[in-house]
Amino acid sequence: MNILEQPENGFRVVPLPQFSRGGRWRTEAMRSYSQHMLIWFTKGQGRITVSGVTRGYGPHNAVFIPAGTMHGFDLIGQIFGSIVFFPDNIDIDLPTEPLHLRFRDAARHAELSVMVDNIQRESERKLSGQDRALIHHGGLLSVWLRRQAETMPESEIELDTSRRLAAAYTALVERDYHMSKSVANYARELGVTPTHLSRVCNIACGRPASILLSERIHFEARRLLAETPTPVKDIAEHLGFTSAAYFTRAFQKYSGKTPTSFRKSSLSSQ
Repeated sequence: MNILEQPENGFRVVPLPQFSRGGRWRTEAMRSYSQHMLIWFTKGQGRITVSGVTRGYGPHNAVFIPAGTMHGFDLIGQIFGSIVFFPDNIDIDLPTEPLHLRFRDAARHAELSVMVDNIQRESERKLSGQDRALIHHGGLLSVWLRRQAETMPESEIELDTSRRLAAAYTALVERDYHMSKSVANYARELGVTPTHLSRVCNIACGRPASILLSERIHFEARRLLAETPTPVKDIAEHLGFTSAAYFTRAFQKYSGKTPTSFRKSSLSSQ
């Protein structure tokens, strides 16, 4: 099963090394998922960008990312940990805003690891009452996350004026990246100039607004090429390109491969 496919019970626990297979674009490029997710880093370090704001992460960092939130993270050296994906529309009172929790207490490390392991074991077994058990395990994890956020307010992604603008921009990009809108279009909608928007994004995450937009579009292009049989011309149309030829030129300039060669190399690496 592809790591992005959703099993029947809707819960998934994916080891970080497995999640990153197939190229750095799997983790680093801006994207979002329809499911809430919790990234539990147990070893290694790097940078993670959530809603246009970049922070460093290290061992025993937990990052909760609500569904539909643009994000990406780099992997420097060996990284270990897990990603927990929650079912769509699950009603267990999960946080509605991103959280970045840094734990120094060994007891908290153990508590979170046990809860993640419980979800993984239950999702892999075919026992009666599995759905109900997973909802309870997920509910306990949700309560635990909220309790940690209450005791560690400094760990949340606090947004100043600049970062709020970057977050608003990434939310609009996530909504409209397939509509062939330019940075100027987004800036106009946000009531700022394109220059100011790019400056703010550079401050917040080290990327100009144009790169954030391009990364989101090309992540989706690579995902569709690698994981679906959708024809190239249909992918081009879906992503707002005026023609398949224009899409091919843009994709090759960005990735160094034509869409067809990228698809072939992705299939051969699976």
